[in-house]
Amino acid sequence: MTGYIGLFAAAVVIGYFCGCLQSGYLIGKVCGLDIRQYGSGNAGTTNVLRVLGKSRALFTFLGDALKGFIPVLIVKFLVAPLFPELNSQLLQLVTGFAVVLGHDYPFYLHFKGGKGIATTGAVMMAFDWRMGCISLLIFLVVVALTRYVSLGSVLLSGALVIEMLVLHPGRWDLFIMSILFAYFAIYRHRANIKRLLSGTESKLGQKVEVKK
Repeated sequence: MTGYIGLFAAAVVIGYFCGCLQSGYLIGKVCGLDIRQYGSGNAGTTNVLRVLGKSRALFTFLGDALKGFIPVLIVKFLVAPLFPELNSQLLQLVTGFAVVLGHDYPFYLHFKGGKGIATTGAVMMAFDWRMGCISLLIFLVVVALTRYVSLGSVLLSGALVIEMLVLHPGRWDLFIMSILFAYFAIYRHRANIKRLLSGTESKLGQKVEVKK
């Protein structure tokens, strides 16, 4: 039991530091600016798209996704086989959640990071490809119909809870983790939700002028 507690603790620490690798912030610095000072003030893919364009947004998305995808796969295929009695699925989600926390609250950026949607989606894809695909489909359909990335992100996040209940029935430990993922994603979008309700939210494709 002590060894397993140590594994979970290590997963949280390693996951958090993986999450702290802020793709949007680093790409912005390469371009000579702090992306958090422009547009929505967020360090995620959508704001990079508005401020710096498609190619840099793509690299941001890939970076944010891979830092969630790879650690979960490592736990799934390398760590879990070494400990047959380990609750592998729970460890996968704990690791992924720690990555999301690192992304949302990086210590070296005064805990001001992204909103964790690309990372959350990638974590779910690595954990259960069915959940990952359903989440991606929800996001793409909502954004295609409304042009609101934030709305797609919020609905994707909320759907995780239902997906977990349906695809992993009786696993209340995993259900609780899905609630945590959903809560933090929606909480990080609280300002977007207010703008959606007031009709002032920016739509996909709107550009932000960068003045240096």
